[in-house]
Order: sequence, then structure tokens, then C-alpha cells
Amino acid sequence: MSKVIIDATGMRRALMRMTYEIVERNKGTEDLVLVGIKTRGWYIAQRIGKNLENLEGVNVPVLALDVSNYRDDLPKAERESIIRSQQLDYDITDKKVILVDDVLFTGRTIRAALDALMDQGRPAAINLAVLVDRGHRELPVRPDFIGKNIPTALSETVKVAMTEVDDRDAVSLA
Repeated sequence: MSKVIIDATGMRRALMRMTYEIVERNKGTEDLVLVGIKTRGWYIAQRIGKNLENLEGVNVPVLALDVSNYRDDLPKAERESIIRSQQLDYDITDKKVILVDDVLFTGRTIRAALDALMDQGRPAAINLAVLVDRGHRELPVRPDFIGKNIPTALSETVKVAMTEVDDRDAVSLA
């Protein structure tokens, strides 16, 4: 049985608060780029991008990043045979990148994303924005912008539903 932790209104508010924090910490939007980890991280990045457009009147580039070829849980032979290619149609060199994901858990997806980003260019800075931080890190990863901290047991699952793929907005705990 799952319990809704964040409803659609709560998600909208969390993303707006994160947007304000991103603008404040970066002293505006100059040289800012949002990079969302596919799938739901990309949709969250798009929503933050729309918030930035409404708030600041600028179109910040919003890019999608697929980290599946950078996962450390792939078999070694498969990792070595993968040819990594340019994914982003935008030069992130010297840009302030906000890496966006839906749930931060062990930190392994973020490690893969950092490797993928560095193959795309050399950003001036990378900050991490997550809708949900559930704890249980295996790697030294800490988000800079957090929608909500949800302490969980290892046996629990956090599920983010987004209108773009799930026909509703909610975060539930099962």
C-alpha cells in the first residue's frame, strides 16, 4: 500500500521554491544550463526552466542526459564495449550546470551523470537539484537544491509520478 507524500500542489510549490533558490544562489540566470537525467529528471528540469522563464523572463537551455551507458552496475565487459558519444546539442563548457533528478538515493546515478557530463564538456560548476532526497548514500553526494527530504527505510520505495508520463503529479512511498 502506498502513501502519497507530495501531491500535485506540493510538487508545484517545491519546484517553484527550488527555482527561486537556483536564481538566488547563481545570482541570476547568466550562463545557467539545466540538465535533466532521463526520464523524470528531464521533466523536472523542463518545469524549472518554465518557472525561470516566468520569473526572470529568460529561456534557460534545458537538456536531457541519458546515463545508462555510465552505470557502474553494468557488467565489466559491457561497460568496456560501450562507445560513448556526444549527447547534448549544447556546449556546457564554462556554463553553470544544474543537474536535475527526481530521487536521490545511493548517489550512483549522480556519479554516472557526472561522468556523462564531463564527456560533454567542462562546466564552470555543477550543482545538483533533486525533487526528493531519501537518504541512504553509498557515495559522497549531496544535493544543493532539494524539493523535500523524505527519510525512508531501505525496504521502502519512493515513486515519483509526473503528468508527462504517468498522467498525474505525486510522490508516494510504498
